[in-house]
Amino acid sequence: MAATAPAFSPQDGAPGPRNAITDVPGLRVGQAEDRTVWTGVTVILPDQPAIAACDIRGGAPGTKETDLLAPSALVARVHALCLSGGSAFGLDAASGVMDFLAAQGIGFPVGTARVPIVPAAILFDLLNGGVKDWAEPPYRALARAACAAAGLEVAQGNAGAGYGAKAGKLKGGLGTASLYTGGDWVGALVAVNPVGSVLHPSTLSFWAWPFEQAGELGGQEPPLHPIAALTDWTETAVPQIGANTTLAVVATNAPLTKTDAHRMAIMAQDGLARAVRPVHTPFDGDSVFALATGDGSGVSPDRLARVGQAAADCLARAVARGVYEAESLGAFPSYRSLKQQKNS
Repeated sequence: MAATAPAFSPQDGAPGPRNAITDVPGLRVGQAEDRTVWTGVTVILPDQPAIAACDIRGGAPGTKETDLLAPSALVARVHALCLSGGSAFGLDAASGVMDFLAAQGIGFPVGTARVPIVPAAILFDLLNGGVKDWAEPPYRALARAACAAAGLEVAQGNAGAGYGAKAGKLKGGLGTASLYTGGDWVGALVAVNPVGSVLHPSTLSFWAWPFEQAGELGGQEPPLHPIAALTDWTETAVPQIGANTTLAVVATNAPLTKTDAHRMAIMAQDGLARAVRPVHTPFDGDSVFALATGDGSGVSPDRLARVGQAAADCLARAVARGVYEAESLGAFPSYRSLKQQKNS
């Protein structure tokens, strides 16, 4: 079933009807989880090949086909994006997406061949307590299941690539958000798994609290005190090389070129900086993909700046939403369980 434009009257500066990346016309999202392994896959499927770019700031990324997204590379459009748990094992998820698309004859034409273009990125969830003694990693099959389940509704928290994620010492998760700005739809989706914390130290206020829209974070209150010590890392995870990573996709229906989309991805990285501290560390593989479903004709610098700002704001909100909506799993408590303890 093809995605359609939201059937409601948008308000400038407000979220869409789903408050999800699928408020951007022409996008669907599919997710699948393995509740024994404690891992999952998230797939973003455009109805038509979409302009794409990528910006990577983390020191320990795990990716596939991201070189192809450079502005100087030949192919401008992709057929899907894939985010997965599983560390390097999870890169096999992209092959599952390719299987699904190839069976439908979807792909980049090379003579009579069709090659699905599916950039992908992975996060580390191998030590979260799930059963990992597999005979065969589950990611290819999970990706096919995610594609088959694709639609307009986007589950958050313990869902898809965020199922087994952690955020500092809290349970991480899958988050999404949208915004309508100047006639353009902008959305973000993120699997939140940083070594850094998403909370202001010694409070239950998200770093992203100023960007909350329509009570999506339970009605955030600003922190009551400044940071006591700028060097305090007590709420971050124990750093391990390559053991974290936040993976994000920002999208718009504005007719961005590939170069425009790259600038959007760069600007959207600031959304991570507004929501996670520290960010872009040597231990994370922070990667932001940008998708544009328009005709690729390009936009003015002013319009691009507005879309980029909206992408950063949506991404900050999506990070907080992913943690806010998560449920406790194993050794990692949920945000809402901490809030309940405080209020009891």
